[in-house]
Amino acid sequence: MSHDDFASEPVLGLPETPPEGERILWQGRPDWLSLSWDALSLPWVAGYFVLLALWRFVAVMDLMPLGQAIGASVPFLILGGLVIAMLLIVGYVQARATVYTVTNRRIAMRIGAALTVTLNLPYTQVASADLALRRRGTGTIALSLMGDTRLSYLVCWPHVRPWRMRETQPTLRCIPDPEKVAALIADAAQARVTTPQVARSTQGGATAVAAE
Repeated sequence: MSHDDFASEPVLGLPETPPEGERILWQGRPDWLSLSWDALSLPWVAGYFVLLALWRFVAVMDLMPLGQAIGASVPFLILGGLVIAMLLIVGYVQARATVYTVTNRRIAMRIGAALTVTLNLPYTQVASADLALRRRGTGTIALSLMGDTRLSYLVCWPHVRPWRMRETQPTLRCIPDPEKVAALIADAAQARVTTPQVARSTQGGATAVAAE
């Protein structure tokens, strides 16, 4: 029997129905292969095991025939292949468990395969967004947060800007059409941040509310 761990979500990727006036502009996931390559450092892992195999070959080539020396190096390549296969599985699971949502009011990130959390980042808390283009037509958008907003690097990984641990930057990683998404974020953030505040009079005094 199939089971959907996110069947209780009223809207895909969001923990609750968006309030009146909020519109979803874009939703997407990381490209799993690009996420594995970029976030899990597949080239470095592959290079490490290739170096181990070469080191083993050079160490024994003077002690045994060429065929046996090559055979002594092969286990390192097999082990490297198994490790890379496991990392690819991790990357695929992470990508499938992730939903990035861009609305006219915020950026929401449902992340985590084992421990699922949803980050709600209103545009009023986003200082800047940095776009970096990647392979396979994907890109990454890193968000700098304002004020005292702090997030855990480990909880958000791999959906963070690498090595920015002191000031964690939540990141939409390896997404398709990154320039289009960046433009949507820029336009929505500008519109939201420049929305005027309207004072509404009540019997107890004036109450400031955001104009829609």
